[in-house]
Amino acid sequence: MWEKVWDHHKIAYGGDYNPEQWPEETWEEDMRLLALAHVDILTLNVFSWALLQPSEEEYRFEKLDKIMELAKKHHMKVCLATSTAAHPAWMARKYPEVLRTDFRGIKRKFGARHNSCPNSLVYRKYSVRLAQKLAERYADDENLIAWHISNEYGGECYCENCEKAFRVWLKKRYQTLEALNRAWNTSFWGHTFYDWEEIVLPDHRTEHIDEEQTTAQTISIDYRRFNSDSLMECFRLEYDAVKKHTPDIPITTNLMGTYKVLDYRKWGASMDFISWDNYPSNEDSFSKTALNHDLMRGIGGGKPFVLMEQTPSQQNWQPFNALKRPGVMRLWSYQAIAHGSDAVMFFQMKRSVGSCEKYHGAVISHAGHENTRVFREVSQLGEELERLGGEILGSRGTAQAALMFDWENWWAVEYSAGPSVSLKYLDEIMKYYTALHTQNIPVDLIGEEDDLSKYKLVIAPVLYMTKPGVDQHIREFIRHGGTFLTTFFSGYVDESDLVILGGYPGRLRDILGIWVEETDALPDTKRNRFLYGGQEYSAELLCDIIHLEGAQSLAEYQEDFYANTAAVTCNSFGEGNAYYVGTRSEEAFYSRIVREICQQQQLKPAAEVPSGVEAVERFRDKEHYLFLLNHKEEAEQITVSKDCQDLLAGIDYQAEEQFELPAKGVAILKWMERS
Repeated sequence: MWEKVWDHHKIAYGGDYNPEQWPEETWEEDMRLLALAHVDILTLNVFSWALLQPSEEEYRFEKLDKIMELAKKHHMKVCLATSTAAHPAWMARKYPEVLRTDFRGIKRKFGARHNSCPNSLVYRKYSVRLAQKLAERYADDENLIAWHISNEYGGECYCENCEKAFRVWLKKRYQTLEALNRAWNTSFWGHTFYDWEEIVLPDHRTEHIDEEQTTAQTISIDYRRFNSDSLMECFRLEYDAVKKHTPDIPITTNLMGTYKVLDYRKWGASMDFISWDNYPSNEDSFSKTALNHDLMRGIGGGKPFVLMEQTPSQQNWQPFNALKRPGVMRLWSYQAIAHGSDAVMFFQMKRSVGSCEKYHGAVISHAGHENTRVFREVSQLGEELERLGGEILGSRGTAQAALMFDWENWWAVEYSAGPSVSLKYLDEIMKYYTALHTQNIPVDLIGEEDDLSKYKLVIAPVLYMTKPGVDQHIREFIRHGGTFLTTFFSGYVDESDLVILGGYPGRLRDILGIWVEETDALPDTKRNRFLYGGQEYSAELLCDIIHLEGAQSLAEYQEDFYANTAAVTCNSFGEGNAYYVGTRSEEAFYSRIVREICQQQQLKPAAEVPSGVEAVERFRDKEHYLFLLNHKEEAEQITVSKDCQDLLAGIDYQAEEQFELPAKGVAILKWMERS
């Protein structure tokens, strides 16, 4: 049985509407325009706390009542936000403890957003109270189909509230100071703690050289864990307040893809459904955007998610805020649907007249009418989604290849004092994802704890932090016939960032059948080379000096004192194989090794299509949907593999028939799988 994100008869279409920023006499015209664009869902009340609560004991919901009624009158469903991402000015004045302290130790004043300390009891009290009052008031509103807690949680605080809460968090994690001192290796530089009150936050005043460099990695990693948990507690407190009054209405908050600060793997388990905000630049590869979609689907356990925000055209925070070219908004919207979204939503419905987002794209521009290119494109897409109706809704992809993605590992890799400042976790993830994605091999983004048995191939680039049980998890996967690939700087440390003694790659050593004696860090301007399958490829960034302990060498370095030693290896382990890539290389190498492994494992692409055309599958019962997305500037000829129908064009094709997919064009081919 397939499931939808929420109770809606079609892919929801709409986004953030902020009528409180406009005179009431303009609202009806806004509704006319949005209805003309086929909008059927509005996200309301995102930043209205000051309007709803003008003083400590006073609440005013009259304006929101009118907005809710207006949506109902125009047959639009509502995703109702709790407004708690920006506290009102009176709160900061009366209770300055709600304000954050930044990394440098400077106490903030009122302003901006995400300026509330997540560990302020005052902030928690009033944010939960507001969420509860909203839930009580609108519990029976038939138009309410989802709750949106706060908005884009993020940032950090280094105030006294957080320092005290950090100590409580540490007591819960470690139980005793002896265990904490051991995990933090506090004998280094005389850091041993004899009282919990001696522990201070790691910031610019204490352990940090700057925000990315720390002298005490474990303390800084624990602070990241704590900060992510603190913000998640704020979410959960509002979640519980809302759920008490509306138990059947799903709850979310909008995430931000590969956002480093918060461990979305943990957050995903606390949300009824995943939603996220997609804001790529025009220069980003379509594989990078696809990775974010797949990551968001992955933290939700593979269920459909919601594209909560995207811009209809330009953004407002890029150095150069280029327009989305004609057709690109539609293309990127269908890319989100292809990768698992059950909604297409925008920020924003109407362009504001002032402040930093006044030049951010919107469905209704400052011109205030429907005679714009952007409005026509939004309206066209809305009409297409209406015609699609319930098609696609709730369908899922299936993949037999997976990439491991872990936030704690990310933090540990980039806090490490060596071996190279140029080593970035996302870069290494992206290289392998791109190799899979550009060959249209379906791939899931998974956590280290996820079930591996349904996959034939699992890739874990830079698996630096090997947490308890992870090596055994991988060992069993390979032993039962799986293929595993990892890279340089893997298996080095445990969950406390303490080196696993006995030689690299630590607990993965027997699995991989190698010992890494040393690692050479190359400057950005220097390259080594290696031979793989008779072809020469570059060796960059890091070069592991590898001793074979049962593994077979697949490639050898060509230069320096470690010339002719292994750069790439494969080890037979049980019924499976474990690959190790001991250096960073170029796109052609990643494409080749991934292609060869996929061929060995009989992992097939979603479709055989020209380069630059993305092919993605979704399934629901016996219904098979194949999305074809042409990211190129020119049309491509597509050959269909079986009898099918293009749901967008309304054209039936027979097997082996060809059709032209225009530049930036989209086709959704549907057929029924036979029993």
